[in-house]
Formats: sequence, structure tokens, C-alpha cells
Amino acid sequence: MCVGANLGNGLLHDVEVTAAADLDPVGVLATYALVTPEGFVGPKPAVLCVPYPDGNTRDRQSRLITCELGSRTLTRTEHDGTVSILAAAFEGTRLTGPNDTVVKSDGSIWFSDNGAGIRSNYLGDKAPQEMPFRVYRLDPASGALSIAVGDMERPNGLCFSPDESRLYVVDTPGGTKTTHVYDIVDGKAVNGRVFFDATPGFADGIRCDTDGNVWCGFSGGPDQDGVAVFAPDGTLIGRILLPERCANLCFGGRKRNRLFMTASQSVYALYVEAQGVAGG
Repeated sequence: MCVGANLGNGLLHDVEVTAAADLDPVGVLATYALVTPEGFVGPKPAVLCVPYPDGNTRDRQSRLITCELGSRTLTRTEHDGTVSILAAAFEGTRLTGPNDTVVKSDGSIWFSDNGAGIRSNYLGDKAPQEMPFRVYRLDPASGALSIAVGDMERPNGLCFSPDESRLYVVDTPGGTKTTHVYDIVDGKAVNGRVFFDATPGFADGIRCDTDGNVWCGFSGGPDQDGVAVFAPDGTLIGRILLPERCANLCFGGRKRNRLFMTASQSVYALYVEAQGVAGG
């Protein structure tokens, strides 16, 4: 399943390819397809050794931020290709597997840690759960981690509203899967409540457009698989139906008006009238 998408900034990856490569127990082959601002996928993808990458984004200096399931770390790839570990543990306990990430305009990095790296040996290494699944905030100055969201069962995709006054987070436990919204007050996520419940369908990766609508990679069967779009009040206002489940998405191109959708076995692209928010 292709779950990492960051086309607006030039790349995507296929986590199933990394799982199948299995070159060594620490780093496996990750295929990154290079994309021009117009969306053209280059004929020779760059191949990097990354331990089961999942969600990607770019920081405001256009450096790649990656959630790594195999190493259970959050990393940053510099412009020269060197990789730095940004987060590996919280208060002395290893993370359970960063899943998705977004960068705020103040440089802080917010990411979900939901056990994807320890759940099985398919995309990581099966291990006991040692701490709750959470959303963390990485301080850009000190590098310190703090708990941003601690009241979810299995936080997943996340994004900020255009003015960054709201944080949207998908919760994907074994039962009912919902998407929540939090108010950002003094740099903290507070007042969490359900944004939408589309059971039996559910969201995965999400991104906001400049009008505040939330675009969701969506699963729910043949009449729902693809992308679902929700207005700021939680009303469903549109769908893009695909012949397979969509795990993640992002806005790309020079105007951030080309939607890229990473689905089970394919990557789809569609020009839309909406424009994606910067930083996602």
C-alpha cells in the first residue's frame, strides 16, 4: 500500500516496495519517485535506504521530514541527502512508530505515533506496546518533545487549518474510526471533539485547502473509496471516487492545485480548483 505522499515538494514513496525489498534487518530499499513542479514523475526514481518510511512532509526550509516505522523514529533528510534523527523516544521510552506528520509555520513538527512500527513484522518489528499512542510536538529550537494529543486510541493523519487555529487528527482504532478537531491555544491542542464520523467509512491521511476544507484519503467500499472532502463545519461536500482505497494525499504543482492520491496499488493525480495549504 502506498502511504507516503509529498508531491508538492517533489517526491513520493511506496511502503510496500520497502517491505518487499528486505535487504537487511535495519534498512530496506525505499523507492522515491522524483517529481517536477508540474507533476512529471521522473523515469529513474532515487533509491534510498530507509527503514519502512510512512508519512512524509517538508519543513519550511524544504527539507524532507519522514516517519520511519522500522527504526521507530522521525527523521529529516537534508538537502545534501544526509539524514538526521529528530525524535526516537519520549522520556526515555522508544516511540512506537511515527505514522504521519505536519510542520507548523513556527517550525514545530507535529506527528502521530500509533504503534504501526510494532504492530507486526510486515512494516516493522513486532514488539510490546510500552506507552500510549499519541500526537507529539517537536520544538524547533530545543528539539524537545511534548504531548500534543493524548486522548486518542490510535492517532493517524493530521493537518492544520489555514490559519493554524485548528488541528485535525484522524483516530483509527480497531472499532469506530473518527476524525477529531482541536483548538490551538498558546501552542497547545485543546478542546478536542469529533469533527466527523463517517462509519463505516473512515479517513487516513488528510490535508486542508486554503478555504479550510479538509481533504481525506478515504476507505469505505466501492461507493466511498477515494477522497472525501469535508467543509470546516464537518459537512461532507464532495467525493473523488477511485477504484481502490486511498491512504494518503497531498496538493502539488506550482500552484498547489494538483491533488495527488496514493492508493492501494496506484498513484492518481487530478487538477482541482482548490489550493492546498502550505506546509502540508
